Amino acid sequence: MPRLILASQSPARRQLLLNAGVQPEIHVSHVDEEAIEAQMPDATPGELCLALAKAKSEAVASDYADDPEAIVVACDSVFDVDGRAFSKADSPEQVRERWALMMGRSGVLRTGHWIVLPSTGAEVGEVCSTVVHMGTPTRREQDAYLATGEPLQVAGGFTIDALGGAFVEGIEGDPSNVVGLSLPTLRRLLADLGVVWTDLWATT
Repeated sequence: MPRLILASQSPARRQLLLNAGVQPEIHVSHVDEEAIEAQMPDATPGELCLALAKAKSEAVASDYADDPEAIVVACDSVFDVDGRAFSKADSPEQVRERWALMMGRSGVLRTGHWIVLPSTGAEVGEVCSTVVHMGTPTRREQDAYLATGEPLQVAGGFTIDALGGAFVEGIEGDPSNVVGLSLPTLRRLLADLGVVWTDLWATT
């Protein structure tokens, strides 16, 4: 049976796959994201998230070269506001700075997806983009949300599937992409590699 190896430590991505009937195996890549970003100073948000996903997937795939059933999937998400990419914030202060630019406006959550079949070397990738309309939480609400620690764990400093969902007014596009992994995009990319999505259900 095919084994889906998720090159991510994101609990949200893992739960998303579990809810979709797929039991992923977790293998974190430990890729130096800052070094990759430094090498791409002029990259667009879409180019950056795809490059990071590719690096993560290829790094993990090297450990499964002899496994014909392994399928390595990696994702990287950024929140694009006016062409500027916001990934995970480094501090509460940085979260507040970003919120000041984001709240009451619309941005684009871009997720790069990259899949590698280690045994053959076949690989494919794509960026999925979803427009997100942010609300305007009060200072008290922002303080309470920041105190939970959740904004420091996700791209853009908010979630749609957890505590931050109440601060998102609406979206245009795939909702699973805002969680960090577009299920329709993943299904299509797997099909390009000859993998049938429903065959992965057997691994649960």
